[in-house]
Amino acid sequence: MELHIVIEGRKDLGGQLYRQLSDSIRSGRLADKQQLPPSRLLAEQLGLSRKTVSDVYTRLTQERLVIGQVGKGSFVNAPAEAKPRRQIAGNLASSAIVAKWDAMHTPLRIPFPEGRSRYEFIGGCVTTGQFPNDEWRRCMLHGLRQDIKGSGMYRQAEGIAELRAAIAHHAAYARGVVCTAANVVVTNGAQQALDLLGRVLLEPGCVVAVEEPGYPAARMLFASQGAQVVGIGVDDQGMLVDRIPDGTRLIYTTPAHQFPLGMPMSVARREALLARALQIGAIIIEDDYDSEFRYEGRPTDSLQSMDRHGVVAFVGTFSKVMLPELRLGYAVLPEAVLNAVLTVKHLNDWHTATASQHALAKFIGDGSLSRHIRRCGAVYATRRERLQSLFAAELSPWFELVPASAGFHLAALCKRPIDLDLLLRLARRADVGLYPLSNFYATTPPKAGLFLGYGGIETLDIDTALLRVRDILQQME
Repeated sequence: MELHIVIEGRKDLGGQLYRQLSDSIRSGRLADKQQLPPSRLLAEQLGLSRKTVSDVYTRLTQERLVIGQVGKGSFVNAPAEAKPRRQIAGNLASSAIVAKWDAMHTPLRIPFPEGRSRYEFIGGCVTTGQFPNDEWRRCMLHGLRQDIKGSGMYRQAEGIAELRAAIAHHAAYARGVVCTAANVVVTNGAQQALDLLGRVLLEPGCVVAVEEPGYPAARMLFASQGAQVVGIGVDDQGMLVDRIPDGTRLIYTTPAHQFPLGMPMSVARREALLARALQIGAIIIEDDYDSEFRYEGRPTDSLQSMDRHGVVAFVGTFSKVMLPELRLGYAVLPEAVLNAVLTVKHLNDWHTATASQHALAKFIGDGSLSRHIRRCGAVYATRRERLQSLFAAELSPWFELVPASAGFHLAALCKRPIDLDLLLRLARRADVGLYPLSNFYATTPPKAGLFLGYGGIETLDIDTALLRVRDILQQME
C-alpha cells in the first residue's frame, strides 16, 4: 500500500514532500506511531532520489514529528493537538432531513450512558460463560476453508443453501414453523429483517401497528421509513386486536414473549390477529426474539404455523441464543413478499458474510446450537428462580412480577407509588444498573415498573444486587 503523496513537476521536490508529510502529521491524517515507508521504497514510489527522501525524514526528525528507531524504521510522532480537520457543509440542501436523524431518540444505542455497573439488569445481554468457544472456532475455520474453496464471486442474497436448510429445520423443530429452505432469508440480525420488510411494504404515510409498550427500535425504524406508527395496547392476552385501525399495512408483534412485559399471546387472540390481518390485507411480522428459552407450561404454536393465508413473516435471531456480536438473523417469508425482499436485500448489502454463514450451518448441523441452548436455558432458569424468590419476599412490598414463561427478562410493576428516577440514581450509586419500563412506551402513559434482564448478571450476584435495591427502597420511605 502506497503512502498518498502527490509530487508535481520537477521543482522543489524535497519541499513538496516535506510540506505534505508535515501537514499530514500535524493535521492528524497520519496517526501517531504509524510507520512511514522506508526511504528507499518511498523514493521508488514517488520517482525521487533516496537522498531527497532521507533529507526530508531528517528534517522531520529534527522537528520531532518523526522518530527513528534503529533496525525498525521511522514512525510518526504526532503533536498532542493533532487531529483530523472536520469539514462541515454550510448550506446543505438536505439539512432538514439530517436534523431529523440527529434528533431521533435511540435509547438502546448506548446501553451504559453512565458507565456499566457491577450488577447490570440491562436487557438483551446474553450469558457468555457458557458459550462453546472451541466449537465455534472450529466452525469458523470450517467457514473460512469453504470460502477459500469458493468461486471468488458474490453469493446469493438469500444466504447459502446449507444455512437456509439448517435454519428451516431449526425453526420447524423449535417453534413449529412451517417452511422450507426456499422461504428462508439470512439477514444481518433481526433488525435488518425488519428493515427489509419495511422497505418492501411501506411508503410515506402508511400505517404500521406496533405493540404499546413495545420494542423501540422497531417503532423508530418504521417511523424513519415514513410510516405512521400506531401503538396498540396490550392486556394479559397480548395485543388488543380490535384496536388495529383500517388501512394498516404492517403489524409488528412479539406473541411468544411480549416485549417488554413478557406474557404470551393467547390462542384466541392469535386467531383474531390472523383474521384481522386477512381482513385488512396486512402483513404480520412475528418477532420471535428469545422464545427458545422456556421454563414452564406447554410451548405454544408460532403464529406463523397457524397462518393459512400467507400473511405472517416470521423473524428470528441468533443474537439471543448465541452472541449479539455475530449479527446473524433470518426471516421466514410468505410467498407474496419473498422475491421483493430478495431484491431489496441484494441492493442493500448484496449478501451476508459467507464465512459466518458456513460456520453457523455447521454449528447447527453438529448439534452444537441445541446443546448451547440447553446449557444457557439451565443457567437462565436458575437466575429466573432467584429473581422470582426475591421479588416474592424481600421486594414484595414494592413490586409484583408480570408472569412470563420464556425468554430471559422479567417486568416488575410497582404496587405503590415509587420515585423511580430517584431509585435508579441511588441504585446506580450502589453499583446496580436498573432500567424503567417507561423506555418502551411511546404514546400512552407508561406503567410504573422495572425491566429486568438477567442474561448479563451472574447468578450469585442477583441476591447481592437486589438486597441493595431493597435497602435503598427502605431508606426512601
